[in-house]
Amino acid sequence: MLKQGALIYQVRCASCHGVKLEGQANWRERAPDGRLPAPPHDESGHTWHHPDDVLFQLTKDGVAKAAGLADYATNMPAFGDSISDADIVAVLSWIKSQWPPETRSQHDELNRQASQRSQH
Repeated sequence: MLKQGALIYQVRCASCHGVKLEGQANWRERAPDGRLPAPPHDESGHTWHHPDDVLFQLTKDGVAKAAGLADYATNMPAFGDSISDADIVAVLSWIKSQWPPETRSQHDELNRQASQRSQH
């Protein structure tokens, strides 16, 4: 699964998010068109601050729909029509496999907390 995720990432994601997950320059600052550059997916970015279900929805449905912001302008496409759910999971799993152990541990705890909240 990780090998498949790495291949799909390189083809579909790396052109914006970077071959080494480094994202685009000045990713926290809006470009002249009002859109944010692609964030890094390594430990320096905020990807690991979101639980798996949020990352999945952002990837599948796009930022605007996943965040409930109909007018949100972004260059991030929704991949739900072009990549299977299993392939989205593979890409996200590969991204997470690249994080240092401490970041993975923090993300695991975030997922645990999100799971507990959804059960209540």
